[in-house]
Amino acid sequence: KHPKSPHPDIFRVSNDETEGCVGVGRTGWHIDGTFQTRPFKYQTMHFHSVCEGGETWFVPLKEFYEMQDEETRDRWDRYWMVTREGLAHPLVYRHPVREDTSMMFHCGPPFCAAWAVDDDAERSSERKVSGRMIAPHVVQDELTRRLDEAVDRIGIKMSWEEGDFAINDNLGNCHYASKGTQNPKKKAGLRILHRTTIAGEDVPAKFDGRSSKYLDLR
Repeated sequence: KHPKSPHPDIFRVSNDETEGCVGVGRTGWHIDGTFQTRPFKYQTMHFHSVCEGGETWFVPLKEFYEMQDEETRDRWDRYWMVTREGLAHPLVYRHPVREDTSMMFHCGPPFCAAWAVDDDAERSSERKVSGRMIAPHVVQDELTRRLDEAVDRIGIKMSWEEGDFAINDNLGNCHYASKGTQNPKKKAGLRILHRTTIAGEDVPAKFDGRSSKYLDLR
């Protein structure tokens, strides 16, 4: 937390380290809270001050998944994102509120230790993690490339105004802080974002009933 945050539950973000935490959201496309068994349900964003070029990019995950070809969807259905703590989330899972398809990932290098892969059992409900692991960057790079293409087709590059307040479905939309969010204050103006997160209530679960779990990475 930053010392200028007005409350312990408010994450103060800025392009000036004396005003807030810098570089936030810049490591890659993500949803918040993948390090938890129950990732955050919603997040709020309140912009007290904005800088030129400080866009936040959003892509809806149901539509992103559905726009992929069948081979890609089938492959992604077998992937699990493994965190540094050994927590494995299904890349593709059922949104706990809408009950349609969503995705769970973080493309920032520090947040993913590996991608686990299901075995080849015919029935998806009987599949188990095979022991085969994919290096983090392989899937992260693929997701990043496809999301960078998708944002202009199905997403939004949100240009904020001072006083804007947003509530985001963290489990239904991934987001990314554009490069401009860290533009120098002297040239682009001061950026101050107050962000909060609403605790998650559900462990991510696939349509076949399998859910997030801890793996032994030894």
